[in-house]
Amino acid sequence: MALTTLPNTAGHATIIECFERDGAVIVENLISDATLVALREGISKRQRGVEPGSRSESELWRIFHGANTIRFTELGKVSPAFYEVLDNEIFARVADELLLPLCGSYWLNTGQAMLIGPGEPAQFLHRDCGNWGELCGRLWPDCPEVTVSTLIALEDVTEERGATRVIPGSHLWEDYERRGHPEDTVPAEMAAGSGLLYSGKVIHGAGANRTQDQWRLVVHMSVVVGWLTPEEASPLEYTAEDIRDLSERVQRLLGFRSYDPAPHPSGRLWLRNFDALELNGRE
Repeated sequence: MALTTLPNTAGHATIIECFERDGAVIVENLISDATLVALREGISKRQRGVEPGSRSESELWRIFHGANTIRFTELGKVSPAFYEVLDNEIFARVADELLLPLCGSYWLNTGQAMLIGPGEPAQFLHRDCGNWGELCGRLWPDCPEVTVSTLIALEDVTEERGATRVIPGSHLWEDYERRGHPEDTVPAEMAAGSGLLYSGKVIHGAGANRTQDQWRLVVHMSVVVGWLTPEEASPLEYTAEDIRDLSERVQRLLGFRSYDPAPHPSGRLWLRNFDALELNGRE
């Protein structure tokens, strides 16, 4: 069973239907050609100054990150085109529909380059919602959607280069501890500029790069409901001046606006001296 690939002109309802059925869907030309070129150039330039491998002291994380994989964050400083990705309308509509029933707004969880080098073995299968496993595991199988991700191809992503492998429908499994097997997976092959949109509950993992000299170049972006802690500390990577002239959505995603739960009954979060953070207003 292959993942569904849709044109970027597909209606929102069609994208959501495929997402909810399979836990993932590929959207062609998710970003514009200009954004793709600018982002690829910036990331390729930054790549040359980063050594492959994990910086974690944990053996588990070193295995997860990969010995011949390059990862880095602060993508808005690598290329301002990343701010356009944060404002992507298709991804925003999907995230809004899936997350806003549970929260007033959401944060950027991860915004990172994931560059898989030749000879890198397949990543072990996992669910992204496992970042908050104590919550999701206890609520499973009735766990709500708390995080939504996209992988954006900067060059064509093929199975040979290490296309991410997904188990369609695994977000609906009754057993949270069930992890599936490699033979259950399908590769998310896609053309440059396309994006894999997927649930935090679906089981997936980067595939093995079986080439001799080709890198798999993608950007990973995920968002998380506003009452959970993001993986990345974006406000420590950017300053208020870096993003002051960007959209309210980008400022909020990067943690420069407070969390207001409305219309949900709950408390405000991320305040400063009991007041809301609002760039271009009170701060």
